[in-house]
Amino acid sequence: MENDFFVPRLFPASVKTTEGTVWGYINSRGQFVFQPQFEEALDFQENGLAVVKDGGTGVINEAGEYVVAPLYSWILPFSEGRAVVMEEDGGTRVIDEEGNVLGDASYPFISPYKEGRAVYQTEAEDGSIVYGYLDLSGSPVIPAKFEYAFDFNEGKGLVQVRDGLYALIDMEGEQLQTFPYEQMNGLGDGLLSFKKTYQDKAGYVNEQGNVVIEPQFAIALPFENGRAVVNMSDGLKNLYGLIDQTGAFVIPPEYNDIRLLGSDRAAVGRAIREDVPYMGSYYAIADAGSGNILTDFFYDSVSDFRNGYSSVTQGRRSFFITKKGTRAQNLPVIDGTGILTLEGSLIRAFVDQRLSYYDRNGRLVYAQNTVIPLTDSVSIREEKYRPNKDYLVYYPQLEGMADSSAQEQVNRILRQESQVKPVPPDIQLDYSYTGDFSVTFFEKDLLVLQLNGYNYPFGAAHGMPTQTMVNVNIVTGEIYELSDLFLPGSDYIAVISDTIGMMIEAETDGYYFPDAYEGIRPDHPFYVTEDALWIYFTPYEISAFAAGFPTFKIPFADIMDLINTEGPFWKAFH
Repeated sequence: MENDFFVPRLFPASVKTTEGTVWGYINSRGQFVFQPQFEEALDFQENGLAVVKDGGTGVINEAGEYVVAPLYSWILPFSEGRAVVMEEDGGTRVIDEEGNVLGDASYPFISPYKEGRAVYQTEAEDGSIVYGYLDLSGSPVIPAKFEYAFDFNEGKGLVQVRDGLYALIDMEGEQLQTFPYEQMNGLGDGLLSFKKTYQDKAGYVNEQGNVVIEPQFAIALPFENGRAVVNMSDGLKNLYGLIDQTGAFVIPPEYNDIRLLGSDRAAVGRAIREDVPYMGSYYAIADAGSGNILTDFFYDSVSDFRNGYSSVTQGRRSFFITKKGTRAQNLPVIDGTGILTLEGSLIRAFVDQRLSYYDRNGRLVYAQNTVIPLTDSVSIREEKYRPNKDYLVYYPQLEGMADSSAQEQVNRILRQESQVKPVPPDIQLDYSYTGDFSVTFFEKDLLVLQLNGYNYPFGAAHGMPTQTMVNVNIVTGEIYELSDLFLPGSDYIAVISDTIGMMIEAETDGYYFPDAYEGIRPDHPFYVTEDALWIYFTPYEISAFAAGFPTFKIPFADIMDLINTEGPFWKAFH
């Protein structure tokens, strides 16, 4: 576990450009030590290493040198001197802090190390999925033979041997105790939650298998520091409470949500609306030891305590609270909602979907730029629309165009397409919405903007993403349609439809719905890049949700006889 009081010397920071958002590292004064050059840049860890992405994913040291070349699909943060990496073929391996690959094999899954052991997954001879444990050398120390395996805790690991049978094992895999139950959860404070069958209530047993808290809960989470969160409800309304190791309620089971925060504190939530508890909670701070509720239900979100403080949100602002649950008067209030952390003399603020840094007096040290230059005169200004705590949109506005009326017209459309619309400021919405934008392509006079949105109805299995591509001429202000690219009277719809149809027929991933594709429309969503036309579809339109926005690349070279090379659209970027 990373030390709460560890203070990094360098901090990731981003710059938005026409090539996308790039990342570098600043010092505590907000000055770039490593210029923005990475697609992604994670925090420096206590070992002086940071995971970065530049094409592939690698690891750099505090001198900016690659310790691990950017060869991997992803790399998890280091734990106990080891990191899990995914290779290009999809297999996961273990590396040390020098970048050496450990162990002789790759596996479909490896968890971060805990207590010198990492859970790994592989396939048995009969095709079933089995789990075991690797040691710090990356080699199996407990062979994969279990149906499931939990992280080690205090030298013991809980495993599912087979259906209806769990076991507690030691560091070498020797069974210490077996449990004849269909469902169990991880070990905490010497106790494990269990259900005799999946339909039964949950209770707790000790490491010897003795029932110490009788089954009575719908949900029974692992114990932490002598307390466990449980839910007594069988219906829609939650009845969360907090129990001690005897099963006695420290906080009665009458809340919509309870979460342990560390530092002997808990966030206790009342439903925003009793009839729709999945909409979320308003939170109070409670003493997890005594069960006393220390504050009113003030907060919209509460983070774990770290360095003596918790970060909370209230309406459209974020700030720190002390263990008393009240605002830390010596630390600033930040406009926007998100999570604040203390990083030495700096406050790291991931607020309103943006990362920035402040000093302890609330002075801004660094924030991502809000202006993206395109030409000597024309630029994109990022604007923020935050009318409600659950509604946030970043949207682009052009500035510096010679034709001010054309600029005004373009900006009106960009606001509209970005879903900047009247939203009541102080009414609880039944959904959340976030929107953002990026530059997909810019050449000569043509700017292609991608406007992304995500609408999440509270309680839904998932939200619905949206994507709108805008192909705009930054000189004339014209927003091009698909037909503008082609010669008048050309049969581009049939040609492109047939081309995409053949691409779909060639796919073997099973995402596409049978007979759903019927060709493209004259006003079909599209965008262009230097050498190709891109046609895309919305989720569920022709394929499963997991396919996202199915997008098809059609090289210009394949359709040149259809393109109006003398038209304003083509000439805008050629």
